[in-house]
Formats: sequence, structure tokens, C-alpha cells
Amino acid sequence: MSVQDNVTAARRLLGEAFGDGDLSVIDELVAEDFIEHQNGVQGIGPDVVKQIVRGLHQSLSEMRFHVEAVAAHGDTVWLRSRVTARNTRPFMGWPATGREIEIDVFDVIRFSAGKAIEHWGVADRLGLLEQLGLANGEERRIA
Repeated sequence: MSVQDNVTAARRLLGEAFGDGDLSVIDELVAEDFIEHQNGVQGIGPDVVKQIVRGLHQSLSEMRFHVEAVAAHGDTVWLRSRVTARNTRPFMGWPATGREIEIDVFDVIRFSAGKAIEHWGVADRLGLLEQLGLANGEERRIA
């Protein structure tokens, strides 16, 4: 696969799988021996990616990944995205706030034979909590 094919696959993973919640894209583009290195959600295989997508969509709706920068070399693609969404369902034990969020996310995805085989991701989790009013105790936990 070419570098451009890897960029296209990375964009599809973010837009269609993570943004739209289309799990079939994960089956298509994530290898069986895929390794997730992201803090808090490490694991192996496409099911770990599906778990992440399901978890995000259980709390956030209207999720969109706006890719703002891409760099690619060989088998690796780096992406900087702006993620927007709305918190419409409980999140980490907190009731839904209805608030919109906008955070930065950085992803590094390594490919082999057209499939993602490794991922490192860093999301602005503190920014997310602050925007939801959860970082300073503003909201109350679900009893």
C-alpha cells in the first residue's frame, strides 16, 4: 500500500469509525493483531477499537473528527484533529450535561498491508472534563 492509501485509511478510521460510529470500518481497516497503546485503553485486536468507539458514542453524540494536519512517512500516519461532540448521555458516572465539547486529539497509526497494526493516541482529556464542568466539581455524580 502507498503512503496515500495509509492516509486515506487513517482518515476513514477517524471519520467513519470514530466520528460516525460505523464499526464495519474497523473490521475492514484494523488488523487482527492490532496493538492499542493509548493510555487507559490498551489492548490487542479490532475489538479494543470497537470498545473505544462504543464507549465514546455511549456518552457523546454529534461526534465529528476535523482533521487539521496530516504527516505520513512509510507505514506511519500522524494526525492532529479537532473533535467536536455533545454530551447527551451519562459520562464516567456523571449525568449528561448537554454541553458541546471541542478538543484536540493527536493520533499516530502504523499500517501494514492496508490495515492499522498499531495506534498511539493523545486526547485533551482535561479540556474535555473542563468543558463538561466536571474538572472543578461543578456537576454532581449520579447517585
